Amino acid sequence: MDLRPLLGEASLEVPKEGQLSRGELLELLPKADGLIALLNVRVDSELLAAGKRLKIVANFAVGYDNVDLAEATRRGVVVTNTPDVLTDATADFAFTLLLAAARRLGEGERLVRAGAWQGWAPGLLLGTELRGRRLGVVGAGRIGRALLQRAKGFAMDLVYDSPRQMPEAEALGARHVSREELLATCDFVSLHCPLSQNTKGLIDAKALATMKPTAILVNTARGACVDHEALADALESGAIAGAGLDVFENEPQVPERLLELESVVLAPHIASATLSARTKMAEICANAIRTRLQGSCPPTALNPEAMQ
Repeated sequence: MDLRPLLGEASLEVPKEGQLSRGELLELLPKADGLIALLNVRVDSELLAAGKRLKIVANFAVGYDNVDLAEATRRGVVVTNTPDVLTDATADFAFTLLLAAARRLGEGERLVRAGAWQGWAPGLLLGTELRGRRLGVVGAGRIGRALLQRAKGFAMDLVYDSPRQMPEAEALGARHVSREELLATCDFVSLHCPLSQNTKGLIDAKALATMKPTAILVNTARGACVDHEALADALESGAIAGAGLDVFENEPQVPERLLELESVVLAPHIASATLSARTKMAEICANAIRTRLQGSCPPTALNPEAMQ
């Protein structure tokens, strides 16, 4: 998408191929008044110090764990994100992973592509039906609630874990339960929490040990919310049945053990990858930069106090 018309009179520096390296970005920043940062760009004290003229960092994502928000505020740099616009795309994809893992779609496709399918058989790749199964959503924000709404149409039993009760989730028939109860009783667990000190490694060996041996884990939040080595252990031992993963801690690297497991559906961080969602994300970032450079506070500012 060409952002130039949205930015008005501002000039735009974009990489000719791929993404700017860290070094290239640091070299360009001293001349920049605004930065559109992808979620794999670490906006830390080094980067902010290099951007002596920076007035705004428009983060091309909903989550902003890649940004040192306190440091940006201290330096008077407004930080924005792209809320709302990728809710449906991400919820759709989380449900895609859930279904694909439940019905062993990845295994089936690999069987067909390898030419190893011998024809219909009554015991071939038996999966799990969704009706009546319990889905637990960790983090009942916009995306988590959108997933609950989709699951309601499949007549699933719905529960959620959140720091507080969410009337919007309960209007969908979901019950607020403790995380311990959610992990111990759910057939499907889907993560929709932001990455923080409290959620890093949230699904670790202890959490996985409490889950049902038939349970399936879905993660479209952040890779670091899951201890991937512990997950591989649980899958290899049969402590849980499967997983659907769109995010990984050290992207684009994926742990070798997960690559070797048939019971995992893997995707390359594409939950928000619809033309509509990505176009709207770009528009929000461009409009935020234009608004800030015109002297006003963007409506998606995470730290409006930085304007002072």
